[in-house]
Amino acid sequence: MSRPPSLIPCLTWVKRGVSKASPDKIQLDKEELKKLIEDAQDQLDVADDSDGSQDENAENGDDEDASAPETKTKSKKEKSKKRKHKVGDDDDIVDKYGLDDYDEDTVKTSSHTSGLGDVAKFASNEDDPYVTLKNDADSDEEDSEIKATDNLIINGRCEGDMSVLEVYVYNEDNGNLYVHHDYFLSSFPLVVEWLNFDGYDTPPGNCVALGMMDPVVEIWDLDVMESIAPSLCLGSQPKKKKKKMKKKETFVGHTQAVLDLSWNQNVRHVLASASADTTVVLWDLTEGKVATTLTQHTKEVQCCKWHPQEEQTLLTGSFDNTVKLFDCRDAESCHKSWTVEGVVEKVAWNHHNPLNFLTCTDQGMVYCMDVRQDKPVFTLAAHNKSVTGVSLSSQIPGLLVTTAEDKTMKVWDIQDNKPSLIFSRNLQINEIHCVGCCPEAPFVFAFGGGVREPKVWDIRESAAVRHHFLNRMPAKLAQECEGDDKDLPSNDDDDDTAVAMGGLKMQDEDEEEEAAAAVKPAAKKKKKKKKKPKLTE
Repeated sequence: MSRPPSLIPCLTWVKRGVSKASPDKIQLDKEELKKLIEDAQDQLDVADDSDGSQDENAENGDDEDASAPETKTKSKKEKSKKRKHKVGDDDDIVDKYGLDDYDEDTVKTSSHTSGLGDVAKFASNEDDPYVTLKNDADSDEEDSEIKATDNLIINGRCEGDMSVLEVYVYNEDNGNLYVHHDYFLSSFPLVVEWLNFDGYDTPPGNCVALGMMDPVVEIWDLDVMESIAPSLCLGSQPKKKKKKMKKKETFVGHTQAVLDLSWNQNVRHVLASASADTTVVLWDLTEGKVATTLTQHTKEVQCCKWHPQEEQTLLTGSFDNTVKLFDCRDAESCHKSWTVEGVVEKVAWNHHNPLNFLTCTDQGMVYCMDVRQDKPVFTLAAHNKSVTGVSLSSQIPGLLVTTAEDKTMKVWDIQDNKPSLIFSRNLQINEIHCVGCCPEAPFVFAFGGGVREPKVWDIRESAAVRHHFLNRMPAKLAQECEGDDKDLPSNDDDDDTAVAMGGLKMQDEDEEEEAAAAVKPAAKKKKKKKKKPKLTE
C-alpha cells in the first residue's frame, strides 16, 4: 500500500500563554557553519565509500580475489586523497563556500548574471530607489507574534521523503490557523508530546518530545526558530555500517522505533517512551539518561500514558493484546493486566473519572476499564476498521471523539458508562491518523490525516452535538449556544445519519449516501421507541 503524498501521523496541542510572544532565532557564526559543512561532508564520504565498494565488488566478481589485498590498499589511498581533496583544511572550506563574506550584508553581483543581473544590486528594498513600498519591520514582527489568546498545534508531517515538525498558531476567536515556523527532521515522525521541561536547570520551558522511526527521542524547543538540531537527544543509534564491524553496536535506550511518548506532569523530569523493541523506557530528563526499563510485554508496545493525578501509575498497551498497569515504585512487577481482542492502538485516562481509562484496538473496538475490576465496564463496537484515536473533551464530561481508518470521526456520550452515538462525519481527509482536543476550547478538536495541514473543527457546528451537551457546557459556552436547542434543523442530514447509524457498522465511503438514505425512516421509528444503539457489554 503506497503512502499518500502528504501525511500527518501525529499532533498535539499547546496551552495558551506558555509560548514566547516572539520566539528566538538561531544565528550561526562562521565557525559553526564550517563545522556543519565538515560533518555533512564526512557523512557524504561515508556514503560514497559504501556505494563505491559495492560497485567495485559487483564489477570485479570473484575472479580477482588474488589481487584483492593490493586493490584494497590502492583503493584506500585513493579514497583518502579524495576525502582530503573534498574536506581539505580550514582555508579550503572558507574559500570554497565564501565564509569570509558570510557575515556581510552586501550582495555581490557578477557580470555573467543574465536576466535580473543588472537589477539585483541592492541588499534590501530599503536601499533600492525603484522600490516605493518599503518593508515594514513592525508589521512583520506583529504578524509573527504569538498572542496570549493563541493555541499552538504541533504536528509531524511527511511529504515524500521529507519529514517536518510544524508549529501552527490557532486562534479560536477569529478562527485563524497558519504555520508559524517549522523544523526539518531526519526521520519519519510517529508521536509528538508537549512538555515544559527541557532537561536544563531553567524556568519552565515550551518543548516537545518527538518519537520517530529512529530509536532516539528528540526534544525540540518551540521558543527557538530556525533550529537545525534538537536541543536534547535521548538514547543513541548505531553509526552507518561499514564493511567490517569489529565490535557489536551498543544502544542506549531503545533499539527500534519509538511508537509513543507520555510526559509525567506530576514529576516533570520523567518521560516515558514505548517502542517496537517491546520495552518501555522511563527517562530522567535532568540527566538525559535511562532511569528504568519495563520489559513485561512480549511484543511491540504501541502506547503509554501516565495517570493525570498519580505520579507513579503508568498505563501501557501492546501488540500482545494486553493493557498493563504499572506502579513504577516497583517496576519489576506488573500491578494489573487486561486482555482485549486485537492489537492495542491507543490508551487514554478519563480525567473526569480517574479510576477509568479507555483503550481501542485494530478491530474497531473501544473498551472502558475500571482499574478496580477485571472485566470491562463496557465494550463499544465503534468502527469497522482500526481505531486510530480517542480523545475526551478537556471540559465536557462524557464527550468522547474517536477516529479510525474508515475515514470517519464520531462523537459519543459515555456519561454514566452508557455510551451512545451522537454524531458521525467523514472529514474528507482520507484515513484519519490522530485527534486531540484543545485545552481551553472543549468542543474544538484537531485531526491529522492524509492532508498537508491539520483540520481544526468546532464540533458545535453539529446541531445534535449542541443540543445533547448543552446542559453540561460551562456557563459562557451555554450562553453562546442559547436557543440552538429550541430550533434544531429538521433536515440536518449529517445528524440524522448519525442517529440512524448508531447501532450499525460504518459502510464504505461509496456506500454511505445510500446507507444513510435507506436507514433514515428506521431512524425515526427508533427515535419514537427511544431505542439506543446496540452495545456489547
